[in-house]
Amino acid sequence: MSKKSKSIINNQQLYLPKGFDGLTFNAGLKEIKDDDCLLVRSTISQTISEAMFTQSLFAGPSVELSKNHSENNFRALVVLAKNANVATGSQGREDARELRRLAANLLGLKESQVLVASTGVIGQVYPLELIRKRFSEKSIVDLQPLLARKAASAIMTTDTQPKYFQLNCDSAQIVGIAKGVGMIEPDMATLLTFFFTDADLNKTELTKIFRAVINKTFNATSIDTDTSTSDTAAIFANGLAGRVCPIKFQETLEEVALALVKMVISDAEGGSKSIIVQVRGARDNLQAKRVAKSIVNSPLVKTAIHGADPNWGRVLMAIGKLNQETDIIPEKITVSFGDIFVYPQSKENQQKD
Repeated sequence: MSKKSKSIINNQQLYLPKGFDGLTFNAGLKEIKDDDCLLVRSTISQTISEAMFTQSLFAGPSVELSKNHSENNFRALVVLAKNANVATGSQGREDARELRRLAANLLGLKESQVLVASTGVIGQVYPLELIRKRFSEKSIVDLQPLLARKAASAIMTTDTQPKYFQLNCDSAQIVGIAKGVGMIEPDMATLLTFFFTDADLNKTELTKIFRAVINKTFNATSIDTDTSTSDTAAIFANGLAGRVCPIKFQETLEEVALALVKMVISDAEGGSKSIIVQVRGARDNLQAKRVAKSIVNSPLVKTAIHGADPNWGRVLMAIGKLNQETDIIPEKITVSFGDIFVYPQSKENQQKD
């Protein structure tokens, strides 16, 4: 972590950056009265944003609705937790539009300025009458500076703890929140992650930076090889802190995203260990990613890791499966666990397949 960056983690008094306000409340989805609805708004009309979504063929109505408007600059988001509103047909699509209308009215914005996200059980429609009632009980005066912990808690489903992290980039602040414990592969998983910053960047810079960071962090993460229907990642930048160096901003955003990735992995359903696979000398980043994913997704590699068995033969097996990567030369492959080189070995220490 950069010495010039100030990190705040597990600080219950950490707020979203200046220029952002919000609200959390129970909209009737969670059986107990925990908050299950998050609204965040930028008060700055010049706010810019960038978003990425699941590639699932069963992408939910919330994803479809937001994706269709992702070329616009969102100023706000609304998230419902515990109900994914997926595989719900035309009713689900209309319900997503209704949720966006309710949020836009409450936030005092145009509907096209509101990103909609939803996560939870598949195949159930919203209890829309109850949601309407809960929204009607709120007003724009309820919007206040919002604690990151509250925002992260409101989007949890089976998570055991809220996930949030903050770093400074010069005078600007970056706060990220996330939820996710399963369906983590390869397109962000049953994952929602949102970043808020008061840094001043232009749209082209923000788009390039955000996509590079997500592809290197969340889209390089795997827990169970299952892709969710509801993945959504977005960043909102309102510019209040002034201009920042794009290179430094990308480095800092990557640190925030990686911290959130590690929280997601550590909270994985049924997980007991985590590993990082580093690939050097590949033809390009795409090939390196394919090799790394083949290793981390291999059931045999996973069982070896679970059993604390340094079975490097299974790593070779996982690389060998990539038979279309014809420029990978087995004789040039080396494998190490940490700083210990395990392949190639001397003859007396050779491992049986």
